Amino acid sequence: MPEWMLFVKLLVSILFVVTLSLIAERVSPRIAGLLSGYPLGAAIALFFFGVELGTDFAAKSAVYTMSGLAATQFFVYVYYRASTLCKRLSILLSTIAAVSGYFIAIWLLHFIPLNRIGAAALPLASIFGFVYLFRRIENVGVGRKIQLNAKVLFVRAVAAGFAVAAITAAARFVDIRWAGLFSAFPVTLLPLMVIVHYTHGIGAVHTVIKNFPHGLGALIIYALTVSITYPIVGVYAGTAVSFGTATGYLLVYQKVRMSLYAAKKTV
Repeated sequence: MPEWMLFVKLLVSILFVVTLSLIAERVSPRIAGLLSGYPLGAAIALFFFGVELGTDFAAKSAVYTMSGLAATQFFVYVYYRASTLCKRLSILLSTIAAVSGYFIAIWLLHFIPLNRIGAAALPLASIFGFVYLFRRIENVGVGRKIQLNAKVLFVRAVAAGFAVAAITAAARFVDIRWAGLFSAFPVTLLPLMVIVHYTHGIGAVHTVIKNFPHGLGALIIYALTVSITYPIVGVYAGTAVSFGTATGYLLVYQKVRMSLYAAKKTV
């Protein structure tokens, strides 16, 4: 892999994580959680699958990326449960438990042969289940805002860059199914959760977790669009179209949510 490509991977993933953590701190953890469902880490992985390994490889991997998003939701659920139960070393133990839960889930998923429809239906159905499981979590804001010095940004950057580089490199040594499932790993969400948990406490990270499934439809639509468009129009145009459909989902979701909220206030 050319050195410039590795640099681009690291730079893009760093920008995503730093931006989301800033949103959590300057806007709200709820918005950061919703945007965490936007195609970030998976989009980077699928893009470089297409550039490095071909559009067909990336398109077929995207099908398994969709099914892997059910495992991503299980990841955040395990983090939620572990962080609730563990009072000491909460961040470390929650991270270990969540990552372990993710890999157990994708190991089970890799046995299930799925087409596009089945791969999209699985995480879509799980969204409703996890929204229900997280229904009692209260949305909270952040307390003090940390000083964003070079050290803070460096720690965030290293966490994100290492995860993306490792997952895209692993695709060279596994088949399409495993590559797609690996690309669903929350490479930007995990550093965001750790940062918010460490900096602002359990309430803020639980707010991120509560809102994550609501935005995940954007990633399902993104991966579905990649699986269709990459072989037809190529990586660059396919990526642009896929981001367009994902963005459209979030805009429609937010409009519907605001309409429902307004209707509820008038009752």
